[in-house]
Amino acid sequence: MPKPYSLAGRSTIAVLLLSVLSGCNMVVMSPSGDIAAQQRDLIVISTVLMLLIIVPVLFLTLFFAWRYRQSNTAAKYDPEWHHSTGLEVIIWSAPLAIIIALGAITWVSTHKLDPYRPLDRIDAARPVTEEMKPITVEVVALDWKWLFFYPEYGIATVNEMAAPVDVPINFKITASSVMNSFYVPALAGMIYAMPGMQTKLHAVINKAGEYEGLSSNYSGDGFSHMRFKFHGVDQAGFDAWVARVKQNGTMLNRDAYLKLEKPSVKEPVRYYASVENGLYEAVLNMCVREGQMCMKDMMHIDMMGGAGVESHENRAKLEHDNRHTGGVTEAAAPAATFPETGNPAKSEEPAEGVKEEQPAAEPMNHDMHKTH
Repeated sequence: MPKPYSLAGRSTIAVLLLSVLSGCNMVVMSPSGDIAAQQRDLIVISTVLMLLIIVPVLFLTLFFAWRYRQSNTAAKYDPEWHHSTGLEVIIWSAPLAIIIALGAITWVSTHKLDPYRPLDRIDAARPVTEEMKPITVEVVALDWKWLFFYPEYGIATVNEMAAPVDVPINFKITASSVMNSFYVPALAGMIYAMPGMQTKLHAVINKAGEYEGLSSNYSGDGFSHMRFKFHGVDQAGFDAWVARVKQNGTMLNRDAYLKLEKPSVKEPVRYYASVENGLYEAVLNMCVREGQMCMKDMMHIDMMGGAGVESHENRAKLEHDNRHTGGVTEAAAPAATFPETGNPAKSEEPAEGVKEEQPAAEPMNHDMHKTH
């Protein structure tokens, strides 16, 4: 009777598995930017250090099971054995040494790969010099698309960005509504994008090519399609890309931004040949809409000790959570989710199928104010 799985059958399965895996693009382990490459090296070193413990333990587990099996009468049997100083030293010193090594590597890498830290090298062989002028890219995570400002060139794009090879990139990252995360696996690690806050990332692309960028933090309905193209090109190619944006783009002012800010899925690539002055700062400070108070102004008021009773006028200027409702503050925003009560958000009506009960009146504690 033939065996269920012959050697030839197993070989065929192995070849098929390898052919499938060969089609995977392991971009994290084969990046094109120096920061991502250093992060890759950190993953490899950490994995190897941990395998120094895991592999011997797995091997010894199998060895002991085979060596001291019941049928092996030649194995030494010592039921009174309970301690070995030599084994204790080996068992505890090896993991301790690995933990110390991992801690030292993590400490150094945490500071060296700090996303806020300006680059000190282009790659392992080339340091950053004073002649290398970085480019600045201001990133805004919208629902559900990416907006990129190039302040030095006066342009902006949606769902597409480009950068010259071997030129440092200074990213300034924020969001318009919910928390998000900016991630180009070939370039560097993921960085959070948060409304009203600015995070930073310093990176460089070392190989020309087209790379994928994405949102790595779930942010709602259109999250799966919140992707963009990152083009790594030479300086001539970057200059041509900027010229193409200026030639085919339109004007991005506050009105255009407020329309773009509205939630949309699978937004096509858009070019803006010019950008209204101060628009990114207005997005960062959540005061693009007319009549809104900028966060920096509110923080200045707080720093000075508040504005007194006159500050009640500022309340309407700080309603950022209702900017998609068209000024309606009491009704639920379009596409807002309904809670399990069956009633719209902010509704004062009782839940469907639930009989509202009036709480029994309790005697007022007249002495409570004396306690305070």
